[in-house]
Amino acid sequence: MRAIRFDGKKLKEVRIPKPRTRRGEALVRVHLAGICATDLEITRGYMGFTGVPGHEFVGTVHSAQKKNLIGKRVVGEINVPCGKCSLCRRGLEKHCTHRSVLGISRRHGAFAEYLTLPVGNLHPVPRTIGDEEAVMTEPLAAACEIPVRVAIPAGCKAAVLGDGRLAALVAQVLGLRTKNVDVLGINPHKLAVIRRLGIRTHLLSHAKPTTGRTGHISIPSRFRRRHDVVVECSGRPEGLPLATELVRPQGTVILKSTYQSEMKWNPTSVAVDEITIVGSRCGPFEMALRLIAMGSVEVRPFITATYPIDRWREAFRRARHPDSFKVLIRIGDRS
Repeated sequence: MRAIRFDGKKLKEVRIPKPRTRRGEALVRVHLAGICATDLEITRGYMGFTGVPGHEFVGTVHSAQKKNLIGKRVVGEINVPCGKCSLCRRGLEKHCTHRSVLGISRRHGAFAEYLTLPVGNLHPVPRTIGDEEAVMTEPLAAACEIPVRVAIPAGCKAAVLGDGRLAALVAQVLGLRTKNVDVLGINPHKLAVIRRLGIRTHLLSHAKPTTGRTGHISIPSRFRRRHDVVVECSGRPEGLPLATELVRPQGTVILKSTYQSEMKWNPTSVAVDEITIVGSRCGPFEMALRLIAMGSVEVRPFITATYPIDRWREAFRRARHPDSFKVLIRIGDRS
C-alpha cells in the first residue's frame, strides 16, 4: 500500500505491505487524515518514532471479525493497551506501559491507505457528519477531556493559552460551561477566526526570536493571576511558565501541549501560589461526535486546506505555516 513514512530523519513516500490484523482488530481504509502538531514534532524527534505517522483519521472498515462493522465509516481512539498490566487492570488503559499508539509509538498510523485498530477503539460516524468534520473528532475529544478531569463551574474564569486548532476547540468546550473564557495568543489571523465564533481573544506581545524556534512572550499585568483555570495548548516550551502567570493562587493549570524541545523554568511559583497542574491528553470520542453532530462545537472554520496524497509534501509545508489551523491529506475515497 501507499504510505508516508518517517525514517528518523525525514518523511518519504513508500510502498509497504498492508498491515495484518491481529485478533479483535479491524482493517480500516483511510479516507482523510489530519496533520497534527504532534506529527510535526515527530519529524523533530518526538518519541523517537519511526514509521507511518498520523493519528487523526476517518475511514471505512474494510474487514473485521464483527461483520456488522464492515463498510461502516469510523474514527478511532489511538491508544492500544495490553489489557493485562496493573494499569490496565485499574482502568487506566490509555496509560498502559506496554501500549502502542497510532502513528506515535509502535504502530503505523493514518498517513497510509490502510491502518489497523482494535474494534473497541472504533466509533461509527453519524451520516450527518462529513469526512472533514469527522477527522476533527480526535482533537475535539482531547478538548472534551478537560471538564472530565477538572470541574468547570458556571462562574469559572477560564483562559486558553494558544491560538491553534486545539485552543479553538478547547475554548468552545469551555464555553459550553462558562461564558467567561479568554483566548490569548500571538497570531492575529488565527485569533480573528476564533473571535468570529463570539469568543474573547487577546493578542499578546511577542518578540520574534533571532535564533531557534522561540521568542519572548509578554503577559500584560491585567491578565496575571486572574484566572481560575488556565488551559495551556500553545505547543511552545514557554507555555507552561506563562500559564502559571495567568492562573490565580490555588488555581488550576491544565497542560495539553506536548513538544520535543526542553523547557528551562524555575517552578517555585507553583509551590508558592499553590497551583495545581493537571496533565490532560486523549478524551471521550462519543462526546466529541455528539457535539459535532449537534453543532454545539464548530470545526469547519479550523480546516485550513485539504490536499490529495500526491501533494503530501505541500500539505506538510502548509501545516507548518504559522497561519494554518488544520491541514488534511486525502488518502482515499469512500467508494
